[in-house]
Amino acid sequence: MKLILHIVCIAVIGFGWFNYSQKHLSDEQIEDKVAAYEQDLTDEKDPDTEDKVLEFQQKLKGDSNELIFGGVLLSLLTAGYVGVLFVLHVLPMLAHRATQSVYDSTEEVGIDPMSEARSKIAQGDYDAAIKAFYEGARQNPMDRLPYVEIAKIQLTHKHDPDAAISTLTQAIEGQEWEENDAAFLMFRLAEIYHDNKKDSEAAAAVMQQVIDQFPATRHSANAAHKMQEWSHS
Repeated sequence: MKLILHIVCIAVIGFGWFNYSQKHLSDEQIEDKVAAYEQDLTDEKDPDTEDKVLEFQQKLKGDSNELIFGGVLLSLLTAGYVGVLFVLHVLPMLAHRATQSVYDSTEEVGIDPMSEARSKIAQGDYDAAIKAFYEGARQNPMDRLPYVEIAKIQLTHKHDPDAAISTLTQAIEGQEWEENDAAFLMFRLAEIYHDNKKDSEAAAAVMQQVIDQFPATRHSANAAHKMQEWSHS
């Protein structure tokens, strides 16, 4: 039904423009017709030639003005129909493409590995969680959180402090961290040595590394305090 309506509208508008193009007369064409009409009356020796020529000229100009007005109406009608087509068909198509582009971009980005990792933890799939955290570390190599979470899983859920120590050691040695991040990872490593492995000597060695690497900072002060605390425990 909509297709038939569009066909009718296009046909009506098309016929209107065709009719307009056939009947519209320029000033030059009007003058030519008036001259031809005057010549015919002259040849017929019509005594009212002048009056009839003037009347004919006025009629032609009146018809031409009516056609111009009709042309304006046709232009408005055409513009209105084109506007309707744009709103009903073109605009929704553009909106659909824009929406699809957004969804496609989202799909290309994929699932946030950190969110996926936490979801896997909630499901009890710790190996998949570790894998997802490693992917998060790959995407954001200067983020310490994935390594901390991996070590936490290995320590708490898999009961493997050696794996946690290996994870943190590799993270610390694997790249140049910001001061706060490096100190945090080293403190966590020292705590696992002290609390889980009961290796006070290794824990103290890590704290001494913090003091040597970050002298005259709060990190070195905290490391010294931690070593003193452990020595009295």
